[in-house]
Amino acid sequence: MADSVLYEVTDGLATVTFNRPEAMNALDTDTKNALRDALREAAGDTAVRAVLLTGTGRAFCVGQDLKEHVAVLAAGGGMTTVSEHYNPIVTAIATMDKPVVAGVNGVAAGAGAGFAFAADYRVVADTAAFNTSFAGVALSADSGVSWTLPRLVGQSRASDLLLFPRSVGAEEALALGIANRVVPAAELAAEAAAVARRLADGPTVAYAAIKAALAYGAAHSLPDTLALEDTLQTRAGSSTDHRIAVDAFLKKEPPKYVGH
Repeated sequence: MADSVLYEVTDGLATVTFNRPEAMNALDTDTKNALRDALREAAGDTAVRAVLLTGTGRAFCVGQDLKEHVAVLAAGGGMTTVSEHYNPIVTAIATMDKPVVAGVNGVAAGAGAGFAFAADYRVVADTAAFNTSFAGVALSADSGVSWTLPRLVGQSRASDLLLFPRSVGAEEALALGIANRVVPAAELAAEAAAVARRLADGPTVAYAAIKAALAYGAAHSLPDTLALEDTLQTRAGSSTDHRIAVDAFLKKEPPKYVGH
């Protein structure tokens, strides 16, 4: 795996870290390949119970490395990175059966914002900001933003943020529903890790079901969603974790989940 993306698993928590601080974690080809592969590895590893995606330096991720992109255009290349990288990355984040926390340590722009939007929970430094950026360089939305952003802020606000890209600070992001939690920048790393750790230690069968139900319910009718809830609840109710939770509740003890 490229040094531009760090990957570490500790006690069921996989931490994926953008590591090109000198380039504000811009996405060159090596970084995109490494990020895609790291997320796929986390998704497929049964020992991983939650994922934390964050960055080093002043930025979370500023999106496409435009210097590399200009060179590709000059050589006659096309926009293949959406199908090769962005779509698989967002699919991994949004569909893996474990929660993904974005620890947004700095600016998240373009595809970087898209990756944060695709996460299940966003802990945001008070100095961070979001920017869709796409229209500013005469591009359409990618990295799932046309799907995730309206679900976070509504259709009207999503149109505004995409047609007139601007910097959305942490407090506004919290008010809009983009950020779930805003913390002082000095506390971001610890707080994001604590949130991800709590999820990794929690009832991951239930979390996977909740994640699936939310995604399904956003695009299906009430009867169809109720049918899926029945299926998912039956599965969760048959899990060892559910029995552990009930026993712990009755004994007034903290549960120790096993992930199945």
